[in-house]
Amino acid sequence: MLIEKIILISRSEKEVKLDHLYQPYSSVRNTVFAKNGMVATSQPLAAQAGLSILRKGGNAIDAAIATAAALTVVEPTSNGIGGDAFALVWTNGKLHGLNASGPSPKSISIDEIKARGHETMPTHGVIPITVPGAPAAWVELSKKFGKLPLQEVLEPAIRYAEDGYPLTPILGKYWMSSFKRFKEIFRGEEYQPWFDTFAPNGNAPLIGDIWRSPGHAATLQSIVESDGESFYRGELAEKIANFIQKYDGFLSKEDLADFKAEWVEPISTHYRGYDVWEIPPNGQGLVALMALNIARGFDFTEKETVETYHKQIEAMKLAFTDGKAFITDQRHMKLETEHLLSEEYARTRRELIENMALVPDPYKPPSGGTVYLAAADQEGNMVSFIQSNYMGFGSGIVIPGTGIALQNRGHDFSLDPEHSNALQPGKKTYHTIIPGFLTKDNQAVGPFGVMGGYMQPQGHFQVVMNTVDFHLNPQAALDAPRWQWIEGKKIVVEANFPNHLVQALIRLGHQIEIAPDTGGFGRGQIIWRNPETGVLMGGTESRTDGSIAAW
Repeated sequence: MLIEKIILISRSEKEVKLDHLYQPYSSVRNTVFAKNGMVATSQPLAAQAGLSILRKGGNAIDAAIATAAALTVVEPTSNGIGGDAFALVWTNGKLHGLNASGPSPKSISIDEIKARGHETMPTHGVIPITVPGAPAAWVELSKKFGKLPLQEVLEPAIRYAEDGYPLTPILGKYWMSSFKRFKEIFRGEEYQPWFDTFAPNGNAPLIGDIWRSPGHAATLQSIVESDGESFYRGELAEKIANFIQKYDGFLSKEDLADFKAEWVEPISTHYRGYDVWEIPPNGQGLVALMALNIARGFDFTEKETVETYHKQIEAMKLAFTDGKAFITDQRHMKLETEHLLSEEYARTRRELIENMALVPDPYKPPSGGTVYLAAADQEGNMVSFIQSNYMGFGSGIVIPGTGIALQNRGHDFSLDPEHSNALQPGKKTYHTIIPGFLTKDNQAVGPFGVMGGYMQPQGHFQVVMNTVDFHLNPQAALDAPRWQWIEGKKIVVEANFPNHLVQALIRLGHQIEIAPDTGGFGRGQIIWRNPETGVLMGGTESRTDGSIAAW
């Protein structure tokens, strides 16, 4: 067993044999302060990429684009060029929202999927692939708000792809996990390009190994030179569509050519003097706002009490149950977002919360696995940005020679035609990735986010309450032990969650499970700004390779 462990750590006999995932001692991080600019994200090299752009005279939007593009290279276990993106941008005293999530192909249908023998949407392969939106997000943000040319902004990402970089610990952990799983489940030849790209020479790179991808570099360069046209209407689009069609998928050149990222009006709720902002549906940020509205009716005086956790959990499970029932493409919502954010809705759901855990039913209306980054500059511009391939590497489909790993976002569609999120041609699915933003008295407090599938609105809810109700600094707000509602009365908590509170919650009817590691509890970043001095203060995720670059 020891020999096997050492082999997994390093392939070189000359290296000192260190286990970079073995951490027997608690590590304390403090809030990072800076004046001129700050980038917080889950991978140190990506944060440095964004900072380099700030130091060249770029603004926070340029830095966010640079960081996002770099993340597709230096953290491909969570996002890629073939994924989706959302952004909240604060500039000139106004908050702007960008929805760069792609729709389902126009040729897809529930009947066609069922005719192929599927009762639910497949997880991997060509079927769940939707139009990727991330490249369009970079181009759109650059055109509307950027200061530097896109070529200069994407240069760090291109350089990392060409020259290579060493894998960080958490990155290496999830890369190896995916490789082992994919070796077992991927049998068709359509998956071979994934192994060619991400497991060269038949092995996944290990922690500290150098990995490079010329295909990524060439694709990013093509996006730069064509202002994204190559990806949606040119050579890259041709390669994507031809490969998908070869393996009987649905995504076509027409689907790619018709896509455009959408500027949207952010939605918000007022919570104890602050305004909390999210992207409107199809994103699930609405769930966080609904939960905050329910919680707003209670007084929370202390954080570490059973009453606090019980009410938080009950508010979240009610909001999430309703979110899953109603959230989908805005054009297909059966219930208006405004009603779900109303005090009438919040009061109706709040009244169900009693002294024991409940199993919620969906609200009855009145008749009638992602990367997150935050960036800020000295001019007051701030960006909350998130992008993802969904479920780690996504669909498992990589377009040969390009480094483009395509998302499997279509997996979230329902094949029940009566469901709000039922699969339809050209429809955007319920989307898990959500950026958050906080303002007070019409001034920016700053961007925040917690990535991680269905943990995301739960992470937003907990981080906001940690900040507003319990006055925790950005780093402490992220470091605090997290809980996650799964279904029914089932709650999973982190191993450092206080045991006496676990026991008390069990007595209230909650079914508590203690997770062996922190992987399922999301990875967050926060940057707050002092409106009087302009000083930036940031917190980064201790559950991953999180880093803050600042000057």
